[in-house]
Amino acid sequence: MTPETRQARLGRYGRAHADLLAAVQAIPRAFWERRAATDPWTIHEILIHITDSEANSYIRCRMALAQSGATVMAYDEMGWATALDYAGQDPAGALELFRLLREQTYQLIRHLPEAAWTTHTIQHSANGIMTLDDWFDVYLRHVPDHIAQMQAIYAELQQHDNR
Repeated sequence: MTPETRQARLGRYGRAHADLLAAVQAIPRAFWERRAATDPWTIHEILIHITDSEANSYIRCRMALAQSGATVMAYDEMGWATALDYAGQDPAGALELFRLLREQTYQLIRHLPEAAWTTHTIQHSANGIMTLDDWFDVYLRHVPDHIAQMQAIYAELQQHDNR
């Protein structure tokens, strides 16, 4: 990957909170708790999941940089949603925590030397060895993927209401 490509990708990574906030503000709050027929998650639950995932990302990045080769554990996303009562958690607080976690990681990685992206690794319990580049690819896509999921849920719910 060229340094220019990496800088563009880092910019997108750093803007994730603003993108997420804009996306959820475009969806009326009344739709956040409703479950679409085709998706097991509500918009509210997705917001909490994004933050839990970001907390894992925060640690995984730091493990790769400070303890290259360390093992990190996978987690059961649906299990967390149930056991941690995602539906009962505060989405505003989760969005703020996501902002803080993402900003701290962005500040840490935005000026890393090029070699760091391929030489620093973690051993993921489900995915095997991941370079920092692999980690970055996962979390660069995470928020946009969930924004699309939330928009699809909203569209489905609107379509259902208009029948």
